[in-house]
Amino acid sequence: MIIDSHVHIYPPEVIKDWERIAQREPYFKILASGKVHKWATAEDLIEEMNKSGVSKSWVTTFAFRDPGLCSLCNDYLIDAMKRYKGRIEGFCVVNPLKRGFDDEIAKCRKAGMIGVGELFPDGQVFDVTDFRQTWRLAEACFDNHMMLLLHTAEQVGHDYPGKGKTGPKEAAQFCMNHPEVKVIFAHLGGGLWHYELMPEMKVFLQNARYDTAALPFLYDGKLFAAMKAAGVVDKILYGSDFPILSLGRYLKLMDSSGIDEASRKAILGENAMAFMEGLFDLADTSDA
Repeated sequence: MIIDSHVHIYPPEVIKDWERIAQREPYFKILASGKVHKWATAEDLIEEMNKSGVSKSWVTTFAFRDPGLCSLCNDYLIDAMKRYKGRIEGFCVVNPLKRGFDDEIAKCRKAGMIGVGELFPDGQVFDVTDFRQTWRLAEACFDNHMMLLLHTAEQVGHDYPGKGKTGPKEAAQFCMNHPEVKVIFAHLGGGLWHYELMPEMKVFLQNARYDTAALPFLYDGKLFAAMKAAGVVDKILYGSDFPILSLGRYLKLMDSSGIDEASRKAILGENAMAFMEGLFDLADTSDA
């Protein structure tokens, strides 16, 4: 089974009115105006999944500053989950500094969503290292048995729209502040995974996972071999960042990497399934 753990879709209203929305959402404007940006609806996603052989996608929309826009996106995703039951698993978007975001998370959990994110610390202007700004978010995720997906990026190399300043140091601090939260760091945590070679960080990062979203734009296939050598293959989740990229680009990199078939299967789906099952095992225990 192939699970794509990082996918974006957009309500038709957002696609139609994106230029107007961008006037009051600066980070959205940066990303939506970028040369690699693409739009996709739930139908576009299912078409791509059928073509590429992806069994299930973990789907988010866009984390706006405006809670009303976040709610609009969540309602669209809830409807898509109903229409494509078993193919689409939802991640809700909220602004963690706005009143009532925890109620929105609870609503989305009741509707069957499994996670929160992808949240944008730079775009939504919150500091993942500041416990005062994150404890309510961490509590809401933990209490609702939901994963958290946070945008992170490598703090070296070329700049690009939406890169931001939240990197491995900030991501690690979030884990140290909130060891109870099962968190996925987008874009390989900006390189955080290789700090798991440090014994103390391996402890702090035990509930962290790293998705591969946008990897082909940044690295060559040798990265997969490096992650295997570092002993973190079991913590890497395939995420395409669809509609920007799709499965084919990642398979080519894996083919060039020389990693074994077991590692390949783990990254493409088994790790995601185990991470999700662990989350709901915790829910079953706490509900007993």
